[in-house]
Amino acid sequence: MSKTAHSPTLDTIKMIENAIKNARTYPSINQLSRSLERQVQHQTIKETLNYLEESNKIIFDKDDSIVWIFADNLKLKKLLASATRFR
Repeated sequence: MSKTAHSPTLDTIKMIENAIKNARTYPSINQLSRSLERQVQHQTIKETLNYLEESNKIIFDKDDSIVWIFADNLKLKKLLASATRFR
């Protein structure tokens, strides 16, 4: 029996990223899966989460909650742009 690869498409990656970024709480994988706008295979979600973790966009909390850590917040970008730089 051959193992089927579950390579996520760019649309799927973006959908999962947005779901995590816009979540009101830190979701578990099951909660994330239920919140997606379309059904995605569990293995595809896991592959996407592995990619997001490797690219330092998410971390997993001690209870396996998914936490968005990527600094793409517009307010944060404005603060950093206006901050005084020390040498």
